[in-house]
Amino acid sequence: MNSTHQNHQPGNLAEFGAGARDTIPMMVGAAPFGVIFGTLAATGPLHAWSVQLMSLVVFAGSAQFIALGLIAGHASFAVIWATTFIVNLRHVLYSATLAPYVAHLPAHWRWTLGAFMTDEVFAVSYAHYQRRAPGETGPYYFLGSGVSMYVNWQIWTVAGLLFGSAFPGLQSKGLDFAMVATFIAIIVPQLVALRFVAAALAAGVLSFAWNDWPYKLGLLVAVVVGVAVGMLLSTRAKDSTQRPAQRPAQRSAEMERAK
Repeated sequence: MNSTHQNHQPGNLAEFGAGARDTIPMMVGAAPFGVIFGTLAATGPLHAWSVQLMSLVVFAGSAQFIALGLIAGHASFAVIWATTFIVNLRHVLYSATLAPYVAHLPAHWRWTLGAFMTDEVFAVSYAHYQRRAPGETGPYYFLGSGVSMYVNWQIWTVAGLLFGSAFPGLQSKGLDFAMVATFIAIIVPQLVALRFVAAALAAGVLSFAWNDWPYKLGLLVAVVVGVAVGMLLSTRAKDSTQRPAQRPAQRSAEMERAK
């Protein structure tokens, strides 16, 4: 048993390291975002320890920014919870996409990996899993990506809390564009078919048009519409590829009937 464990350990460590290595570009993009969050939180109504606790427990950049704004505006707990819940519903789509690749893993692994799920970790892990057949992937690549992103977020939150006050107006310096660039890097490689492009355009245009809806509901509805467009075009693409294969069978059946 010990020899088996030793044989597998180097492979697991290599997978973990590969996941962390491939996530470095995403970590660079998230760094300014984390500093800005820490800076805003340092001047907000929360204590520094509670802000860091939010990063440790929530680990969701966009939801944390929204929650911080709602807390500063004295919103109720129900409003904060509902709004951040809606914003993070996209993780359900991520989970559904990755499900075929992790369904064979034990429940404790699936729960652990789910806790580290972010936009960046999803993009890196999905690109990795697409090169492998479902059921043949272990958890360590995903874990390496998730842990590295988690540690990165904690470091830059602390940096913003400690040094943000020394750079007043940091959030207006345009550093948040790094996160926009990161999301562009996440999305563009996925646009490999017309249905993906159509889904992205539909969701992007509608989310911009419905940006003023309360509690970010416009974003949620835009995502739903984008998913619906992608599914509709995917269904049509499958039907068009199946029809040529069905026609010879139909013709032979008609000839048999004619006999």
